[in-house]
Amino acid sequence: MATDRKAAIGFIFITLLIDVMGWGLIIPVMPELIAQLKGISINEASPYGAWLLSVYALTQFVFAPFIGNLSDRFGRRPVLLSSLLGFGIDYLFLALAPTYGWLFVGRIIAGITGASFTTASAYIADISTEETRAKNFGLIGAAFGLGFVIGPAVGGLLAGLGLRAPFYAAAILCLLNALYGYFVLPESLSLQNRRKFDWSRANPIGAFRLLQRFPAIGGLAFAFFLIYLAAQSVQGNWSFFTIYQFNWSEKLVGISLAVVGVLVGGVQAGLTRVINPRLGNEKSIY
Repeated sequence: MATDRKAAIGFIFITLLIDVMGWGLIIPVMPELIAQLKGISINEASPYGAWLLSVYALTQFVFAPFIGNLSDRFGRRPVLLSSLLGFGIDYLFLALAPTYGWLFVGRIIAGITGASFTTASAYIADISTEETRAKNFGLIGAAFGLGFVIGPAVGGLLAGLGLRAPFYAAAILCLLNALYGYFVLPESLSLQNRRKFDWSRANPIGAFRLLQRFPAIGGLAFAFFLIYLAAQSVQGNWSFFTIYQFNWSEKLVGISLAVVGVLVGGVQAGLTRVINPRLGNEKSIY
């Protein structure tokens, strides 16, 4: 049992790592790819990049409660594996895209199936004890930090092989990880703990209604919204801005984002394990 749990946590870590790596791989090359497909300058391509980010976020916002309910009904394992397959298909769409419209469709697919973070968090909650919860959830931050170090750096280097190379690499990583998970990932949600599919909880409005019952969680959700709003605003425009304003290469863009990943990973993996046991969950959040 302990061996299975370690293997499961290892797979979840790799899944989140590849998730962030895949996103980081394509950031350095996306501005030039959009510019080529649309026949416009990097500066003019920036709004089109914003639309790709927005449609992904909006689709995920709409479908995340639906996917979460599916994992409550049918288990975490099938949802996680399906999510990885969906991301693999998305990156293939991006790699083969002959027009900007293909990029748009690919991002919609990724948004619909992009439940890896939510379901992975639920999986960790399923298998964690009170003593191991903070440690296990700290791995999520570590995976994000490490993925954001490796992804942009490798993406910038792969750009030397062609603008499409990072997309193929991301697709291969996702599909191989799905295959790996098929063999090593056990189900974490027992049959007696599963819930019936509920449409009232399977939509964003229903999710907001649930937050009204838990004011503390609602405040925490709003805080996370502000954090991610600020972070995504910078990350979404960083490659466009630096290429246009400073004439940076894809390699330099990747390295700059890798530095951010080093700092994030250090805070999440290091400080979380030190601060949380001393201050507790609530004070650590503040």
